[in-house]
Amino acid sequence: MNNDLQAHSEKESIQCSESRPAGWLSRKDLLIGGLASMLGSCFSGGASGSVAAAAANSTVLGPNVFVFDPGMSAADIQKTVTGIYKKMEANQFGSERYALLFKPGKYDVAFSVGFYTHVAGLGISPHDVQINGGVNVNAHWSDGSALDNFWRTLENFTIIPSSSIPYQTIQGITRIAISQGAPLRRLHVKGDLQLFDWTHTAGAGYASGGFLADSIVDGKVVPASQQQWLSRNSTWGGWQNAVWNMVFVGCENTPGNTFPNPPYTVVSQTPVIREKPYLHIDNSGKYAVFVPALQSNVQGATWANGHTPGASVSLDKFYIAHPSSTDAAKLNAALAAGKHLLFTPGIYKLNETLRITHPNTIVFGLGIPSLMPVSGQAAIAVADVDGVTISGMIIDAGQKKSPVLLEVGPAGSKSDHAANPVFLYDLTARTGGPMAGRNDTGVVINSSHVVADNIWIWRADHGEGVGWTVNPTQTGLIVNGSHVTIYGLFNEHHEKYQTLWKGNGGRVYMYQSEMPYDVPGQSEWMSGHTDGFASYKVADNVISHEAWGVGVYCYFRDASVTANSAIEAPAAPGVKFHHLTTIWLNGRHRSEIRHIINDSGGAASFGQHRQTLTQFPMQQG
Repeated sequence: MNNDLQAHSEKESIQCSESRPAGWLSRKDLLIGGLASMLGSCFSGGASGSVAAAAANSTVLGPNVFVFDPGMSAADIQKTVTGIYKKMEANQFGSERYALLFKPGKYDVAFSVGFYTHVAGLGISPHDVQINGGVNVNAHWSDGSALDNFWRTLENFTIIPSSSIPYQTIQGITRIAISQGAPLRRLHVKGDLQLFDWTHTAGAGYASGGFLADSIVDGKVVPASQQQWLSRNSTWGGWQNAVWNMVFVGCENTPGNTFPNPPYTVVSQTPVIREKPYLHIDNSGKYAVFVPALQSNVQGATWANGHTPGASVSLDKFYIAHPSSTDAAKLNAALAAGKHLLFTPGIYKLNETLRITHPNTIVFGLGIPSLMPVSGQAAIAVADVDGVTISGMIIDAGQKKSPVLLEVGPAGSKSDHAANPVFLYDLTARTGGPMAGRNDTGVVINSSHVVADNIWIWRADHGEGVGWTVNPTQTGLIVNGSHVTIYGLFNEHHEKYQTLWKGNGGRVYMYQSEMPYDVPGQSEWMSGHTDGFASYKVADNVISHEAWGVGVYCYFRDASVTANSAIEAPAAPGVKFHHLTTIWLNGRHRSEIRHIINDSGGAASFGQHRQTLTQFPMQQG
């Protein structure tokens, strides 16, 4: 989703509790242009701070990682974080990356978070780091529209918004206006949390998120214009509204399971999860990575009633990668020797595949690093082993076509990993945007029992190197393994199926997908004799599969084309879909998604923008 596309819907009304000139907000049916102006303000270089702040980026983690101490001057810290934000506010496809880390203590600062910026507390609990002032994400750079507010991370701290500091419109509110690729984890928000920003005309700017996990909000969550959202293992004082597809898994104090009006989907417990590993400072003052324990059938935040269960891994067991001095050969040598990997902020161009062969290997991205294969190979390949975790990075397609960007398990993998699954967290597989890239598939999962927790597989619709023949991808995700679970699957704009699921026992909790904008014509977009490609394809031989909260959207910008259905799935008793929606965002007058699933559900088109279906098979209650 981008600012060039303002979602075209049926004018759902959203009432917000703020004191604003417009008490009721409407989603408008329009397009706005101006992508060039959005991308025009890009910056480079490092932040300039005081002596204390300068000392913050002199650690083993490199110059783009700032480690703040509560004994440092608050003014110095404020100057540093503000300087970084000014560089990164509109830097959507820039090469700069930053991590802002806070040692345990209290900080009297207030700042906003821009692109490619990772803000994290270094305590063992979110309560160990308190930001008294505010940490916010606004969308001023695009007049309140957060449709492009991607690629940033906030985790493991408490936000106490100051009532004396105004944030855009009112005082004492935390505003985090984001879309895909911007996870919120292990946050304690004191007061209300708003997931949108205001336009200059006092309307709610568009937003297309999002992901919240293992968090507590004392007040009310106000999505306002957020089109869809996944919350997992979190709790809040109240939840304000829904637009198209709000999904809650393992959360407390949720709204009712009322889809489609309002479009809430509630799953009471999370069936299997290991929370994302995080960096912290141990009792001896040394860095370590905490790996939370595997849990099943759980509800609520892991730290609500004590410390998160799990164990720490000392940083001396990691190979610390720096973009200026690390190449694929060094990384593979470290992996072969049994080391974990910690990528510091930057861009890593890889001339060979990183091969993870040891069980329980941790691959940890700090500051949202980018990995790019440059020799037509996969960036990462994981052997069919237990317990690997990969988190917090972008995998960018290179100019030489790769068959796949991330492969989990080789073809034909058969091992049972139920007791110790592989986990993927906060990953973006990206083709185009910063530059032209090419790959056949973004992610292939061949191993069984893999769990993905917030993954976005994106063929760019804007930026550099964008076009039907310029950044081609066939499919975003192919799942061959059995019993694969995904919480938050965002998969967009690929030229054939977005998702192709061939393994049995799969589960998806919240699916957001846009079909490609730039289909040149119907004859170029046929699946055999069928018009177009479904976004979500479950293979004909699959006998068990289940999904909750599935949204598929279209904006056929360049041709009047039809997709026969958003989802294709076999009519097997074990194949079940719950709470489905299709949206015609905008596009050519005769374009449409004809059905929701197979031949069921009405057409999403110019005449009827939104369609819903409560269950598939339809006879189920």
